Amino acid sequence: MSKLDEIQTEVKTTPGLGKKMAKYGAVGAIVAIPIPFVGPIFGALAGAAVAYAKRKD
Repeated sequence: MSKLDEIQTEVKTTPGLGKKMAKYGAVGAIVAIPIPFVGPIFGALAGAAVAYAKRKD
């Protein structure tokens, strides 16, 4: 089982984690708007990563 499969399984089995990742991703994208082109993409990825890292909270 790859790491990507593990993450997908955890997101599906943890109630509210997907929604939390989407919220953090949106906030990250908005914060990174001033950086042209790639800022919102990396901001969204960073926000989702933060939500995934805090999944046990």
